[in-house]
Amino acid sequence: MLANVFVKTIRDRWMAMFIGAISIGLLLLAGMAAYRSIDLSIYQDMPAAFTALMNIPRTADLGALAYGAIYASYGALTLAALAIPMGSGAIAGEERDGTMGLLLANPVGRTSVLLQKVGALVIVTAFGTGVLWALGVLSPVALGAQVGDVHVGALMLHMFVNALFYGSLALAISTWTGNRGLGSGVAAGIMVVSFFAAGLFPLVSGWENVAKGFPWYYYSSNQPQVSGIDWGHLAVLFGCIVVFVVVAVAGVGRRDLRSQSVGVTILDRLRANPRTAKLVERLAGSTRVSGIWLKTASEHQGLLIITGYVMFLLMGIVMGPLYKLISGPMKQFGASLPPTLLAIFGGGNLSTPEGFYQVETFGMMAPLAVMVATVTIGAQALAGEEEHRTMGLLLSAPVSRARVVLEKTVTMTLYGLAVGAFIFAGVWLGSVIGRLGMSAANIGATALLATLLGLLLGAVALALGAVTGRVRVAVYGAVGIALVGHVLNAFLPLNESTKGFTKWTPFAYYLNSDPLMNGMDWWHGFVLLALTVLLVGLAVVWFQRRDLRQRG
Repeated sequence: MLANVFVKTIRDRWMAMFIGAISIGLLLLAGMAAYRSIDLSIYQDMPAAFTALMNIPRTADLGALAYGAIYASYGALTLAALAIPMGSGAIAGEERDGTMGLLLANPVGRTSVLLQKVGALVIVTAFGTGVLWALGVLSPVALGAQVGDVHVGALMLHMFVNALFYGSLALAISTWTGNRGLGSGVAAGIMVVSFFAAGLFPLVSGWENVAKGFPWYYYSSNQPQVSGIDWGHLAVLFGCIVVFVVVAVAGVGRRDLRSQSVGVTILDRLRANPRTAKLVERLAGSTRVSGIWLKTASEHQGLLIITGYVMFLLMGIVMGPLYKLISGPMKQFGASLPPTLLAIFGGGNLSTPEGFYQVETFGMMAPLAVMVATVTIGAQALAGEEEHRTMGLLLSAPVSRARVVLEKTVTMTLYGLAVGAFIFAGVWLGSVIGRLGMSAANIGATALLATLLGLLLGAVALALGAVTGRVRVAVYGAVGIALVGHVLNAFLPLNESTKGFTKWTPFAYYLNSDPLMNGMDWWHGFVLLALTVLLVGLAVVWFQRRDLRQRG
């Protein structure tokens, strides 16, 4: 372990930020190239509230459209999503991995460790922002495109402070509670809810000021790529960051730090109950870990609870009455919105309840929610056991490597199906409560396709983990494929010469058949399932052939 916590943290984290920034920069390049081929005048007559939701100014030239639709949304979400695990893992991550005692054995105090971690968070986030800024400046030069008077630097500063807000929020929660998952989950949940709330509430008459209660408003409301820096909004975010760091310092000083993460799982509670003990022991097997799938499921229970809650309540049930509330304004302009813009958020016609749910819930959030479960489990299934140095113990029992892969896949599949069920139940109840009249069968078909897409990307993470034994490679590889696939599926149809290439992206087999309106496309479902099975099979083969690492 390096004596300098600051340097070690930067060394451990910079690559993930670099990969994320490069991916977004390449998407900007692809998006800018695609937007050059279409008539941008269609965006100029759109309602002001809706263009604000999409980060597009009233006079949408090439630069404002590309930077707003890609950097200001995807870029900001990605940067913040990468900052959150840095914050939540600063102290609670060391406790979970059992390295806190070793770290504090050096001549360094708790507060010093925390502040060095905060400094590393700032530097790594600034590094990712700098890469985005450089690519944002170079992209129009490489394409020979005229982007007008776009304030790229102002947008980057807003994105940087916004990412630090969510990273420091995760830091405060996880440091105070000692629970890394809680810090990440709450911060990510607030980020997602805030993203949509800051865009949706301005659409409702009399609710415009409600948006000011959400942090995303202070990042994007003034469209910094067009209007420049808003120092007042940045001051609000920065003040919150200072408060979160102070809370974290107080938390790390007041609490007995754990030498290793411990906790009581659902499995433990069921074992302790005389009425369920025999059943659980039979399912879980003996101490020779014959129930690997159940053990894995118990380890990730918090992930399912948080993800299921967000999708069932916030992105499912709440959206039904919300659409009923704003259906009047939606119907006035929904049919006239350009499909090229809505394609970025999954397509759909906002003048119908199906189109609204497709944009708000199924376009991005549903596959992302399933991915949170499947990619996490897929990446941790094999590579996580190696990095935590528990794979040797696992394989010392009479179980084959192939069985380990398959039982981990069972857990990943069950979790994906569970999230899909939460999505279906939430959207169906939202439709019933809002009296929207949506087809339950079509909702189920769309939720199933979202589940199959998430399982495919989870299988990507599983296969990458089997090949490399590295959790980060597995996670960022799967997320990178998802991000690129989603954006290419939105942008390639903008040009007739590239439209046919969409069939090579996994997202083409998700919403391109419009399942909320047309029902299940069984061929698309078969393609996603077949690719998932193929990747799991390859994971088995690769895992059996590789020499496993004994250290993380």
